Amino acid sequence: MLNKVVSFSLAHRWLVLLVAACVAALGIYNFNRLPIDAVPDITNVQVQINVEAPGYSPLESEQRITYPIETAMAGLPRLDYTRSISRYGLSQVTVIFRDGTDIYLARQLVNERLSEVKERLPEGIEPAMGPIATGLGEIFMYTVGSTDDAGHDLMSLRTVQDWIVRPQLRQTPGVVEVNTIGGYSKQFHVLPDPDKLLAFDLTLQDVMAALVRNNANTGAGYIERFGAQYLIRSPGQIATLDDLKHITITKRQGVPVS
Repeated sequence: MLNKVVSFSLAHRWLVLLVAACVAALGIYNFNRLPIDAVPDITNVQVQINVEAPGYSPLESEQRITYPIETAMAGLPRLDYTRSISRYGLSQVTVIFRDGTDIYLARQLVNERLSEVKERLPEGIEPAMGPIATGLGEIFMYTVGSTDDAGHDLMSLRTVQDWIVRPQLRQTPGVVEVNTIGGYSKQFHVLPDPDKLLAFDLTLQDVMAALVRNNANTGAGYIERFGAQYLIRSPGQIATLDDLKHITITKRQGVPVS
């Protein structure tokens, strides 16, 4: 049999070369279209539950957050196992499902159990599921820079990243999440003077309550007049430092204290 194949190949060498060239071209064509990554994502089907708990020690995070959530996940359909990490101010529970489980079904099952366990968690604690993609599914990393004569500092570059670049990348098909590292987030810090607080018999809670009270827009319906509708609203959101400075915390003998 082998002798016949060799004899046929020698007798029809141009035909054999043509077939080999066609097979090689087909291989190159398919190779360029294979749905693979440089580092394939071999992570199992998992759903991460992240909980931020400022001020909680690892022991408190384990007892009050991690254990109730991990217990609530027991008995889920197609559940393989769970693992957890409790650190200072952070609790993370990873729910592992069997291979072949649809990731969206897994997230739905976990979300249903989270709705039940929220009542048993401390006040102000909000668990949130992590992104669908894992660390091995990272596509690429990029930097947002500026020329020396543009005058953009790290805060302005971070603002461009958070409000311009990131929202547009999130609209790209297949992009699950865009994580930002570095830069300075634009913030307004209110640093009360302890001596002045004591002088006016005020506390930090009074300052915080005043900030919350004066940082909201208020609507009062609308007025119809001659077939036209006029909306009534009172914009009160803080936008600048001057807005913060003019917030009234309390009054002393009819004089506002801000």
